[in-house]
Amino acid sequence: MKLKLCFYLLLSCCLTAFKTVVAQSPVKGIGKINSVNINGQGVNLTTDNAYASIIVYSANVIRVRIDKQKLAGDFSYAVISQPEKVKATITQNAQEIDIVTDSLKAVIKKSPFAISFYTVNGTLINEDEEGLTTSWVNESVTTYKKMQDGERFIGLGEKTGNLDRRGNGYTNWNTDAFGYSVTQDPIYSTIPFYIGIHHNLNYGIFLDNTYQSDFNFGASNNRFSSFGAKGGEMNYYFIYHKHIADIITSYTSLTGRMKMPPLWSLGYQQNRYSYYPETEVFRIAQTLREKKIPADGITLDIHYMDHYKVFTWDKDRFPNPLAMTNKLKDMGFKLTVIVDPGIKVEKGYAVYDRGEKENIFIKYPDSTNYMGEVWPGWCNFPDFTNPKGRAWWGTEMKKYGADGISGIWNDMNEIATWGQKMPDNIIFDYDGKKASHLQTRDVYALNMARASYEGAKTAFNKRPFILTRAGYAGLQRYSAIWTGDNRAEDSHMLLGVRLLNSLGLSGVPFTGMDIGGFTGNPSQSLYARWIQIGAFNPYFRNHTAVNTKASEPWTYGEEVLEIARNYISLRYKLLPYLYSTFYEATQNGHPVMRSLAIDYTFDKNIYDTQFENQYLFGSAFMVAPFEGDAKFGKIYLPAGKWYNLYTGEIQNGNQQTIVDVNIHKLPVYVKESSIVPMQSLVQSTSEKPTDTLTVHVYNGDVANKFVYYEDDGESYAYENGAYYKRAINFNPVSKAITFDKVEGSLASKFKNIKLILHGFNTSAAVKLNGNQTTINDDFSSFLTPISKFDPQGSTNSVEGEKVKSILVKNDNNTISINY
Repeated sequence: MKLKLCFYLLLSCCLTAFKTVVAQSPVKGIGKINSVNINGQGVNLTTDNAYASIIVYSANVIRVRIDKQKLAGDFSYAVISQPEKVKATITQNAQEIDIVTDSLKAVIKKSPFAISFYTVNGTLINEDEEGLTTSWVNESVTTYKKMQDGERFIGLGEKTGNLDRRGNGYTNWNTDAFGYSVTQDPIYSTIPFYIGIHHNLNYGIFLDNTYQSDFNFGASNNRFSSFGAKGGEMNYYFIYHKHIADIITSYTSLTGRMKMPPLWSLGYQQNRYSYYPETEVFRIAQTLREKKIPADGITLDIHYMDHYKVFTWDKDRFPNPLAMTNKLKDMGFKLTVIVDPGIKVEKGYAVYDRGEKENIFIKYPDSTNYMGEVWPGWCNFPDFTNPKGRAWWGTEMKKYGADGISGIWNDMNEIATWGQKMPDNIIFDYDGKKASHLQTRDVYALNMARASYEGAKTAFNKRPFILTRAGYAGLQRYSAIWTGDNRAEDSHMLLGVRLLNSLGLSGVPFTGMDIGGFTGNPSQSLYARWIQIGAFNPYFRNHTAVNTKASEPWTYGEEVLEIARNYISLRYKLLPYLYSTFYEATQNGHPVMRSLAIDYTFDKNIYDTQFENQYLFGSAFMVAPFEGDAKFGKIYLPAGKWYNLYTGEIQNGNQQTIVDVNIHKLPVYVKESSIVPMQSLVQSTSEKPTDTLTVHVYNGDVANKFVYYEDDGESYAYENGAYYKRAINFNPVSKAITFDKVEGSLASKFKNIKLILHGFNTSAAVKLNGNQTTINDDFSSFLTPISKFDPQGSTNSVEGEKVKSILVKNDNNTISINY
């Protein structure tokens, strides 16, 4: 009996000890649901250890919020939309809660809490990993998702690595990453939005939490993918559509879309760290014009300032900024200047004095201004999370407006400071909510870009161009972004392509990289290849660092100069196509530079590291980048028919092909049924093209539509209807090309349309608006032959193809061509 009693006492002690260990576990799970309150399109829950809210944001988007304490008031720097009123049915039983829309079903298990997402016909899209679901370690919160067989993960903004991110983990913490490696993480910008792909399904998840966040796509485990943050609540949006393009559209309906950029910002930009004095700026501008290199912008780095103090000029180097910008504008150039957030602590420096008076600097808890060292020396930093700080910055921007500046380049805004270790205890206003550096760092740059955009919009009295190095989800509303201080290496050039594609997948259409590499000195072949790729980037910027060799196109010899001139000129001829593609981005959020994953999501070949750098430029062109010294390359042509841009040769898709590669040409293909409007060559966007718009149509087996768009390129009058827009349709079944009736009150700059038909076996019986019309034999060529630099060599022949053409008067009514 005594033995039995001892056994029970021992067992009781063990159970008590086990319960104590469980109660004191360093990991706190969410537990089971204890109460349910269904409220319209949402449901509020309490669990053993948390509070949760699940709300239908639209038919395709469900938002999930979870926290250890009662949910605070809703606030976001990224999300600008409110929930749509949609049909949503919410029911429950003892085991689960079901939320059903026309497009999506969420099932919430009660014990323990876990969410699964299904299509309306019951196919599993995504589910919490049972046993892990959502939990906390101290203040860090993480949600764990079951990793599906063969699941791929793409996006997440400016992240190095491969297109398919499976097997890797990533951290979001905006970082000044000078000369970063091709695998370094994190770097400058944070966009915590990714797309999952499996079993012919795709979905998006956006984690809107501004603390340091971490994403794990099967790194160091074979069980789950996860996302979480070092503080704050679990707050994510689940997005489901059948097509990735629609997921991007829904994501950008949440976080906003870009406005139309100024037309000049789509032209070639010549940068250097740094161009000074003003005679050097004029030399660069004059040389671009003399050598017939089309260009629209010159950028000044920090040496234009008085001892690197923002909103000042070095009067010895730039004695009369307004006279300089006026002269540049007469030459067809707009000037962009760099701005850094650090305000030098210097009594008598008017910008500092006004900032101190307005009390807009970030602070320590004892109310003293935080001081960090940057280019000017010891600096205070404006609190861009304070509406008062943003307004102050906008007022200072008036100086640049008065000086004729057209673009603002926001740099060092991660925040970068020497030592790269800003204290955690710095206090930011956070729009009245007060937050530490831990919660604010990743949105500081977003709010600086916002302040620059809003201030410049008023100060310049026309569309400003805004560029930023760092940012957060939603940055596309205010700014373009470039990929920071890259290196003059082939691997960096190709990484840059993937970074821009990933940013495009993450809702940012206006992106670029430093052509030629910022650090180091590229070879002739690398520079030539990079500038070819740059012509097919949304933002086309040539830039190099101090203490590197000059990197203007003419500095690499005559052959490279001709190559650069060819591709920059092609870019300018394509401006009607490119500007229309930017208009599309303002409407649906689709990127200008598009990973093949958008249109060919379930084709495994596009994720192969041999082909992952290929991308679409708009809807028509497929670009295949290769190293500068490559002699041949392997290209994957996705489904459909593809035209060689230069020869018109047609190849069938769903196959790999090996091509000769040389320094003179970048492999580019045109998708069947594409519609590509082009103009005559101009040397800048301030120069008018000829009055004929050339519209290239490539024959194919699928119908297609292209929305052609014009406006004045500089004002916001388009928002009040002052634009010219018409859809151009190609229908291979009815054998018709149709220009819809014009929308908008603006007259087109083109009086005529020249229709160029590629791959059409047309007879003479072509009808224009029901009447037989003349069809002409013609020749299409996109590049000028590169000279033979051997004096005994013969001239290279023109490369192109025989085509048919039709000349049409461009009136505002419907235009129909039947072939």
